[in-house]
Amino acid sequence: MGMMKEFKEFAVKGNAMDMAVGIIIGAAFGKIVSSLVAGVIMPR
Repeated sequence: MGMMKEFKEFAVKGNAMDMAVGIIIGAAFGKIVSSLVAGVIMPR
């Protein structure tokens, strides 16, 4: 029973970490795309 509890805590911690990394990568990718569109595709 203790092993299942430990595994559940590990899985939740891992999911939170993966989600945080995904959000950071997604935000950086969004900035890159928007600056590319603003500078290259639609220059003023």
